[in-house]
Amino acid sequence: MKQNLLFVMLLCAFSFDFGFAQKKEFKASDSLKNKSYTYLDDQLYNHRKDSSKASVYLLTYLKKAKNEKNWKEIIFAYQNYLHHSPDKMRIIYADSMIYTAKKARDNTLLGSSYLSKGIVYYGRKDYENAFQNYIRANNYISRSNDKYLINKVKYHMAQIKYYLGFYDEALTLFNDCLTYFKVENTSAYLNTLHSIGVCYNRIGNYGLCSDINRKGIYEGKSLGLSDMEIYFIHSDGINEYFKKNYQLAISKLESVVEKIKDNRDFANESVGYFYIGKSFWSVRNRDQALPYLLKVDKAFQEKNYIRPDLRESYELLITYYKNKKDLSKQLYYIDQLLRADTILNNTYKYLVTKIHKNYDTKELLIEKEKIQNENKKIHKELVKEKHYDLIFAGIILVLFTVSFYLNYRHQKNKKFYKKKFDELMLGLNTKPKDKKELPKEKSPTLDIPSETITFILNGLQSFEDSKKFLGKDLRLNVVANMLHTNSKYLYKVISHYKGKRFVEYINDLKINYIIALLNDDRMSRKYSNSALAEEAGFSSTQQFALAFKQKTEMPVNFFIEQLSK
Repeated sequence: MKQNLLFVMLLCAFSFDFGFAQKKEFKASDSLKNKSYTYLDDQLYNHRKDSSKASVYLLTYLKKAKNEKNWKEIIFAYQNYLHHSPDKMRIIYADSMIYTAKKARDNTLLGSSYLSKGIVYYGRKDYENAFQNYIRANNYISRSNDKYLINKVKYHMAQIKYYLGFYDEALTLFNDCLTYFKVENTSAYLNTLHSIGVCYNRIGNYGLCSDINRKGIYEGKSLGLSDMEIYFIHSDGINEYFKKNYQLAISKLESVVEKIKDNRDFANESVGYFYIGKSFWSVRNRDQALPYLLKVDKAFQEKNYIRPDLRESYELLITYYKNKKDLSKQLYYIDQLLRADTILNNTYKYLVTKIHKNYDTKELLIEKEKIQNENKKIHKELVKEKHYDLIFAGIILVLFTVSFYLNYRHQKNKKFYKKKFDELMLGLNTKPKDKKELPKEKSPTLDIPSETITFILNGLQSFEDSKKFLGKDLRLNVVANMLHTNSKYLYKVISHYKGKRFVEYINDLKINYIIALLNDDRMSRKYSNSALAEEAGFSSTQQFALAFKQKTEMPVNFFIEQLSK
C-alpha cells in the first residue's frame, strides 16, 4: 500500500493521467526488471528531455533497488528523481536519500546525500542552508577514502566562499581540486577552471582571468565538451567590462546570454544582463542600458535572486528615473533596493560590511519619505517656482559645504600622511643596514636562565635574518617550536627585549620587509594589495592593510604613490 502511494505521488508529480499511466508504468517496469542498473541509467540519460519516457526507467530503477535492498542504488534512484524533478520537489528526494543513508549506516552515502541536499539549496541561492549541509557532508565524507566526494565537497565549499566574498580562500580550494578533476572528471574540471577565472576577475587580476577563459575554451574543445564554452565567453565578457572594453563586453555577453537563458540558469542570465546594462551606462547610453537593468529587477521579482554587485542596478535605476523626474518609479526602486539590502544583510552577513553602498539604509528611508511627501504636495497643488529656487539654492549650499569639508579633510589627511612618509624615509635612509646587535639587557631581569635568554635572542636573530617571519599562520607555539624553546619563555623574551606583543612583533617584521621591498624594487610597486599580502605571508588583504597602517600611520596606496614620485 505504501509503495503504491509513492508511485501515485511520483506519477502525479510528472503530470500524467494516472489511470492510463499506472498500467503503462507497471507493464514497462515488469519488462525491464531484469535489466542492469547501468542499462536503466543509460536509458534515463537518453530520455532526460522526455519526462514521460524517463518516468518508466525512474520507477523501474527504484523498484529494482528496493526489491534487492540495495541501499546504494536506492539512494542513486532518489538522486535520479531529484535531477528529473521540478525545483520544489527536489528537497523531498534529497531528504529521502538522507533517510535511506541513515538506515544503511554508511558514512560515504550519508555524506553524499547531505551534499546533494546542499546543492539543491545552492541552486535556490539559499547559501546559508547550502553551507550547513556542505558542513554536514564534509563531516561524513572526511572519514571516508572517496577522493571524488572529498574534492566535490571542497569544490562546493569554494563556491560558497566565493559568494561570501572570500575570493582568495575560494581560489585555494578550487586549485586544490583542479588537478584531481582534470584526471577523474572532465566536466567538473571545466567547471572548476571557470570558477578560478571568475575569482581572478573579482580580485582584480583581469589578465589571469582572460588566460583562464581562453584555456577553458581550448580545453573544452580538446575534451569534446562544448557545454561550458558559453560560460567562459560569459566570464570573459564581464572581464572586458572591468578592463573598460565596453563594446567588446556587450558583444560577448549578448552572444551567449540567450543560450544561458535556454539552460534555465537565471543567475548567470541576470548577471549577464547587469554587465550589458553597466557597459551601456558607462558609454553614456542610458536608454539602452535601461532594458537590461529592468531584466535584473525582473529576476529579483520572480526568483528573489540578488547578489552584492547586482544591487547597483537599483542605484542606477533610481538615478535614471530621478533624471526623468519620475517620482513613482524612484519610489518603487528605492523600495526594491531596501528589500534587496534586507536579503543581502541576511544572506551575506559575513560580507555586508564590505559592500560599497551609494545609498545606505538610512539615506534611502530619508529619501523615500521625502519623495512621498513631495508626491502629496504635487497632488494637492503646484509648488511655486520660488519654492523650487529656494530648494535648489539650499541643495547647492549643502553640496558646496559637504564638498568643502571633504576636500579639507582630504588635504589634512594628505599632509599628515606626507609627514609620516618623510619620517619613515628618513629612518630608512639613516638606519644602518649591516650592523646587527643583540638588544642589551633591560631591567628588571626575567625569571629565565641567562643562557636560555641568549639562546632565544640568537634564535630570533636567525629567524629574522632567514625571513621565516614571512610564513603564514605564525602562532606563538609554532615559532617557539621553530626556535626549540617553549611559548612562555619566548613570549617573555619578545615582550621584554622587543617591547612588543608577539603578534605586533611578527606583523612589524612583515611590514618592514614590504617597506624595504617597495623602496628597493620598482616593479613591486605595481603589485596589488592582495599580492603584497601574499608576499608578506598575511592570511588576508584586510589584515595586511590594517597592519601596514598601524605600523606606518598611512595607507599602502599612499606610500606607493609617494615612492613613485
